[in-house]
This record gives sequence, C-alpha cells and structure tokens, in this order.
Amino acid sequence: MMDDEPPLGTSQGLFHFTEGTLAWAAPYLHDHNSPVHTHSFVEIGFAVRGTAVHNCLAGRQDMRAGDVVLLRPGVWHGYETSREFEVYNCCFSSELLRRELAWTREDPLLGYLLWAGPYSSRGRGVLMISLDRRAFDESLIHLDALAALRPRSFEYHRADIIGRLSLLFSQLGQAVARADRIPPRDPSSAHPAVGRAMRMLEADLARHWTLTGLAGELHLTAGHLVRLFNAATGLPPMAYLAQIRAEHAALLLLHSDEPITSIGRAVGWADQNYFARRFKAHYGLSATTYRKRFATGAAHLQAVPMIMGRLR
Repeated sequence: MMDDEPPLGTSQGLFHFTEGTLAWAAPYLHDHNSPVHTHSFVEIGFAVRGTAVHNCLAGRQDMRAGDVVLLRPGVWHGYETSREFEVYNCCFSSELLRRELAWTREDPLLGYLLWAGPYSSRGRGVLMISLDRRAFDESLIHLDALAALRPRSFEYHRADIIGRLSLLFSQLGQAVARADRIPPRDPSSAHPAVGRAMRMLEADLARHWTLTGLAGELHLTAGHLVRLFNAATGLPPMAYLAQIRAEHAALLLLHSDEPITSIGRAVGWADQNYFARRFKAHYGLSATTYRKRFATGAAHLQAVPMIMGRLR
C-alpha cells in the first residue's frame, strides 16, 4: 500500500484497519453522499469546511465547520447532502482503547467522552460535539501531528501517538464538559472498583453475569456498586455490559462467518430471542439485516490537501 493511501480495508463492506495499524489520521473531501457504512474501530470526524447531514441511528443532524462526531466501533453512519464537506478523520483501534488508553475509563472527562457518553440513551454509540475556533485549531495541530506519525514505526513512536491522542481527547472532553453534558463530580472520588468491574466484564463477555455476583467478587453490595458505577460512568454495570456485548456482537457479525446463534452465545446472550431484542435495541437492525446490509457497498473517500490553522 502506498504511503498516501489510508491503511484501511473494506472486506465484507466495512472499514477496518490493515494489519499492524492501531491509529491513523487524514483529511478527506466528501463531495458526494457517503453511503451508510460501519467501522471496526473508533472514529472521530472533525468537520473542517462545507456542510453535510450526518445520518445514524440517533437521527440526522446538520454538520458544519467546527462540529465533531465520535463513533464507537460497529455503529453505522453516513453523510448526506454533502456540499464540499471536508472532514479530518482520526481513527484508532479498540485494542488501543482497551490497552494503552484503558486509563481513560476512570478519568472524569475522558471516561464520559470515550466510554459512557456515546452509550447514553440518546447517543446510540455516537457523540456529537461542537468546538470553538481556538479548540478546533488546537485539534488540527494534533491531527496533523498524528498524520505525520503514520509512516513511523508504532514500536518506536508509541508515546508520541498516545500523547497526541490524549491531547486531542482533552480538547473534546473539555468541550463536552462546557456543554454541561458531564455531571459534575470530584475526580478524586472515582472508586478503583469501577475500573476493575469494567475490566472483569470485558474480559469474559460470555459469562452469565449478575449484578449480585459481580458486586460479590468486588466485595461490595449491589446497591453500592451501582452507585459507584453510575457516578463514574453515568451507567449502571449491567447496562454497560449490554452495550459492550452488542458492540462485540456487531464486530463478530462483520468479521466472521460464524452463525448468529454462535455469536449470541459468544457474547453471553445464549437465548436467541433475547439476543435479537438486545441487538436490535442497540443498532436498530436485526443481526441478520445488519450483517447483510453492511456486506455490500462502502463509502468512497477522496483524500485532499489540508490548509491548517484556520476554519475555512
């Protein structure tokens, strides 16, 4: 693959990183509609100029310069009525989020930005943010730095990539906080049991988890765990588990040929009727339709030069 080509593949109709890629940033021009598609990584799109209508399960929303959309893996979306819509995409893998960026779960701003906020009742895996000019210009600096790191070896520039992503997240987290979407809380009040609970749930999705059982392993009462988890993430533990189960199921549907019944069991929803209801509640489509719909077609993105330092 040439250096100026994105490190992306579209097998089975979804965008996914090519082998060895963990993070990537590049500007694109949407001078036509972008068909509904999905990704196996986290994507953050920064609108640089032009206008478009962003379409996802949460609804349609106008986007213009300064707007940002964050999408969790598996979420479907597209751009409609694009008019010279230039967007700077920042993408990073779920592996990077769970490993090097795992600390963000327990940060009062970034925990909401990357984990709880997109899964709020209205988010459906998507978080929309508006940046002022100063914050947007700062974000472009970090995006450019990330784009420049792409040809470099991740093993030798791991700290640079994590550092730039962290600075970028800081701009977005502060913007969300200013919009009063993050409940005020004392950062020092985050209980270590919350992070441990998240890691336990993520490590064994197939297990028959109960609130009582999870709380018992953490040596807490169920009510106390719910209060701690809600305070740290905005979600109760079992709601968080349902979200990550649905997300993992979506990726298995698109990256494997496993029967849907097997995928349900793999994420802890062995009852197929229950799996069907929960998956559709999260993505608005049945598991069968989701797999078929995103196995054909893909968005076509055209790379364009970026003029930095100002909104045009």
